[in-house]
Amino acid sequence: MRIAFSPCPNDTFVFHAWVHGLISDAPKLDVTYADIDITNYLATQSNGPEILKVSFAALPWVLSEYALLPCGGALGRGCGPLVLTKNSSNDPSVLSGKRVAVPSERSTAYLLFRLWMAQNVPGGVGKILILPFHEIMPAVRDGHIDAGLVIHEARFTYPTYGLTLLADLGEWWENETALPIPLGAIIARRSLDIDRIASWTRASVEYAWAHPEASRKYVLQHAQEMDPQVAQAHIDLYVNQFTASLGVEGYAAIDALLSRAAEEGLVPKVDLATLR
Repeated sequence: MRIAFSPCPNDTFVFHAWVHGLISDAPKLDVTYADIDITNYLATQSNGPEILKVSFAALPWVLSEYALLPCGGALGRGCGPLVLTKNSSNDPSVLSGKRVAVPSERSTAYLLFRLWMAQNVPGGVGKILILPFHEIMPAVRDGHIDAGLVIHEARFTYPTYGLTLLADLGEWWENETALPIPLGAIIARRSLDIDRIASWTRASVEYAWAHPEASRKYVLQHAQEMDPQVAQAHIDLYVNQFTASLGVEGYAAIDALLSRAAEEGLVPKVDLATLR
């Protein structure tokens, strides 16, 4: 069975057990490791993998072929994307007319940025560029762009690039909605047994929690930030109760994000019943 997910520590931690044949009765996985912009694209292809990690923001384009799994993904509090600059100002208006790099146009980070920008940046930014996740902070540092929207372990490492925090979009979202931030979703083709795939995914999560040392080598092998403490901080932040089960609050957060984004014309309107 083909699966595509990112090389980030939370994904490799979650799927370590299944990838390594440690889940009873689960099929062998053929893994593609790719950044979220690539997995979002793969989900739109007729020959895409059977299982993928995508952004919740990409769901409106893929729900006809893929179902959202109730586990395995990334939601949480205090873990939102950041807007970074070299400027020490904390006034969002400094972005007016500026160049901002984002990791994907079909990402929760991008939707949050657009929703936040509509409230806080008069006239909007000048240009939005898409760059691979690992290139954004160096590009801001070196002056190639004016600001960057970053995710994942960049939350812990951006000071080493000499960058400053302009806005924490997770904090903004939580203040707006009192809900967690829906970041990454696990989806599987509707033609498959979704309940069984969810069961295997949840079993892999539970194995990871029960044997936290088992995945360490695998996680660090693929991590873009190799410091073990950074990798562990990343796991602690993004692998949480919502990874085991979206639950009522998780689904409410997804509904809120996609509904608000649709109202702003950022994504197609979704029949929210198709998410469950």
